[in-house]
Amino acid sequence: MTAHEPSTQEQDVTHILTVDHQDMLDLIATIQQATTVEQRRDAADTVIAEVMRHSVAEEMHVYPAMEKYLPNGAEEVEHDKKEHDELVEVMKRLEDVDADSEQFMSLVRQFEEKLRHHASDEEDDQFPELRNHIPLEERIELGRKVEQAKSMAPTRPHPNAPHSELFHKTVGVGVGMVDRLRDKLTGRNTQ
Repeated sequence: MTAHEPSTQEQDVTHILTVDHQDMLDLIATIQQATTVEQRRDAADTVIAEVMRHSVAEEMHVYPAMEKYLPNGAEEVEHDKKEHDELVEVMKRLEDVDADSEQFMSLVRQFEEKLRHHASDEEDDQFPELRNHIPLEERIELGRKVEQAKSMAPTRPHPNAPHSELFHKTVGVGVGMVDRLRDKLTGRNTQ
């Protein structure tokens, strides 16, 4: 980090989420370049956990801000929630497939396509709008809240879980704790 670059806690939420997108896409590239089944599975488990943490944090903090500040915020949020559902469905299938199969790699390609589309929607359309409508101080505070939420969020896809701020702030914390315990007990890589 350079002297003029803000620390993670001082970063605008749009910067944090953009870095997350790139990290997730880098993990997908790791899966595609892996030379062993174990490397594929570890990278897949890690990217699944990262996408879940990112998505939950958005649903808890970013989506309510979009609904509040953006002229078409409610519609944008509904669109994003549908994309999250599509990602969760692919991630759930990816969890249950042998990493040595062609079906696994086919799902990885679907996952990458959906993730790239979702990231592009946010980075090209929604993040500029957030920067235009939300003051920097508030975006930095949203960034802090997103980072905190990611530390407690579930690490596994839960297809039937609602995309609501209330659910994530109440039940979701317990689900995240159970996921992290399961990860530890099974040796699942999520970092």
